[in-house]
Amino acid sequence: MAEIEKPRRYGDLPAFAAQRFGAREGLVFEDRCHSFDDIARETDIAAKALMAAGVAAGDHVAVWLNNSDEWIFIFHGIAKIGAVLVPINTRFRTDDLAYVLGQSKSAFLITHVRSGPIEYLDMTRRVVALPSDGDDISDANFPKLRKVIVLGEDEGPGVLSWRAAKATGAGIDDDALAARAGAVDPATTALIFYTSGTTGFPKGAMHRHNLIHNVEDRIRRMAITEDDVILNYLPLFHAFGFSEGALLSILSGARHIVTETFDPNASVDLIEAERVSVIHGFEAHIKTVSEAQEARPRDVSSLRTGIFAAGPLSAVPILRRAAVTLAPIKPLTGFGMTEIWIGAGLSALDDDDERRYESSGAPGQDYEVRIVDPETGAPCGVGVEGELQVRGRYLMQGYFEKPAETAAAFAEDGWFRTGDAGYWRPDGYFRFVGRYKDMLKVGGENVDPMEVEGFLLEHAAVHQCAVIGAPDARLAEIPVAYVQRAPGGDIDEAAVIAYCRDRVASFKIPRHVVFVDDFPMTASGKIRKVELRADAAERFPGS
Repeated sequence: MAEIEKPRRYGDLPAFAAQRFGAREGLVFEDRCHSFDDIARETDIAAKALMAAGVAAGDHVAVWLNNSDEWIFIFHGIAKIGAVLVPINTRFRTDDLAYVLGQSKSAFLITHVRSGPIEYLDMTRRVVALPSDGDDISDANFPKLRKVIVLGEDEGPGVLSWRAAKATGAGIDDDALAARAGAVDPATTALIFYTSGTTGFPKGAMHRHNLIHNVEDRIRRMAITEDDVILNYLPLFHAFGFSEGALLSILSGARHIVTETFDPNASVDLIEAERVSVIHGFEAHIKTVSEAQEARPRDVSSLRTGIFAAGPLSAVPILRRAAVTLAPIKPLTGFGMTEIWIGAGLSALDDDDERRYESSGAPGQDYEVRIVDPETGAPCGVGVEGELQVRGRYLMQGYFEKPAETAAAFAEDGWFRTGDAGYWRPDGYFRFVGRYKDMLKVGGENVDPMEVEGFLLEHAAVHQCAVIGAPDARLAEIPVAYVQRAPGGDIDEAAVIAYCRDRVASFKIPRHVVFVDDFPMTASGKIRKVELRADAAERFPGS
């Protein structure tokens, strides 16, 4: 095979990986194992199926699928023929689906007939007026939408089965596919990832093909090689799982084990059985994986590293515990978001524990980071809290069809306003401390909810917690703690407040405690504090 150029487009990645890694196993999902040669072949099958279905260059293709090997083949196929991937959160239901389908102007939707107990096609039929035959969709609410393609057996009228699309696509010759692939401009939009929606309805962040270089930087900094094994339980429709699983594997040759959902015990079983070396995630992931290992120890000696959203005080005890429970892992801290991608901040493998647990790392390659006073825009000195702002080559092109929101997201001099609070450390690293909108103002005093959360998490009876503000006539806001008890934990409101008294400042002590069985979560593992704030406002309306 003639040597191919280093890839500049996502659609080139499978062939590039096949040439480098060939028959090595590259992707595992359940009992299905695929070599890098297989991934390249399945990508071409998916690309031809999409061409046969009528997907044109520039079309937006919404993918509403749970994690699987087919998800990855479909993504590479979409990219190879110059269409735009629009991943949809699989926790979305009819109203959310309608919003994203319409707002993204998707021309195609690819989804399940059903997955487990969830009837995806039934929900789609409740949202979209599907035709009674094989004609294209004609729905005034979704004027761009032409076809729904389904994975599954019982398709029914008005949809195209993925199986049938692949059968028809087999008749497309390789030269036609090569022509489509060769015409793709790497400077055009290839991805529209919707924000995780912790504070409201999501917005579609547009990205080009240049995130390939972003991932390559992490491969170097994390020393990822073809000998690594990545366990990816993060959703592929989220930037973190997509970037640090699918892209990281195909670029490095690391073996990629994908699970449909996150299960901490199953994850530890896989770490042992598959000799996993790399895992990523948020606080909730590393915390519950550690607990699963403590409850039933297994051989996790293959674990080497991974990126975790540390920095906030609430994350520090969790990472320190994980470093012991999951030894010899060296968790790295990082900072990123859908709009700026992954690795705007990243610690290093040779950093000491304090840097890796209590910072968000140093600015990544091709990123600039500044911390400014949110009111005046003046730069903040070392140790002074301000708004984290980011500039660099990997920032989004903008929010799709939202010019006002795009303009508001950037300062006048082109820096992206993250909406996050942070400060510079003396060593040149920075530390994310929380969302500005999560910060509390209690009687004129600033309260960082993550500081209180980190303190409460040290109590043996507390499994998880979140601190938010509720309105108060006298103090403007008061802290309210939402607490999930640890299994067998015996703690009540009085005990929580007593635990805080004389240990934290009086204005930081929760005035109310609400016990919950579960928290409302985003699919990426973040607590949806917007829902907790609404609940607290109803419970404790002030006066």
